[in-house]
Amino acid sequence: MRSGHRPANRPINRRQGLVGLAALLTTGWWARPAWSKESELPVPASLPEVAQAAAAQGEPLVLLISLPGCPYCELVRRNYLLPGRSAGWQAWQLNVRDSSAALIGFDGQPTNAQLQISAWKARFTPTVLFFDYRGREVAERLVGASPDFYAAYLEERLGIARQAVRKVR
Repeated sequence: MRSGHRPANRPINRRQGLVGLAALLTTGWWARPAWSKESELPVPASLPEVAQAAAAQGEPLVLLISLPGCPYCELVRRNYLLPGRSAGWQAWQLNVRDSSAALIGFDGQPTNAQLQISAWKARFTPTVLFFDYRGREVAERLVGASPDFYAAYLEERLGIARQAVRKVR
């Protein structure tokens, strides 16, 4: 028998199995969706304006903190926030590396996405924030993208945020 070849009826030993598993995990095949292009949520020019529009519908402003090329951000955008937007949510996004586009902050002052995200201390992507029309966070942030229970976590926080927004109206 030649070295490196295994007869079809002989099981893989533990070392071979671990080496194979390590090779799969290090390639990152599980973290790279096969999407050709990133989907996009709109980027607000004025946080007070989009938050007030959301509140007028009895909805919170749902804001994704994203990073270009982040597969988890794309997962959240494509599978949860874009469908939610189609259902009437006010879902928007800000990119961590965007320092060029002008943005009006909740305080009415000009800023940019990078500075605003830093002020919110949103250090991880994806992070989903929920705001009322005054710019107050009205539900716990949703940090990361655990595919197992993400929809349930999002619905729970969205429900809490809606209650808070509807009380203030």
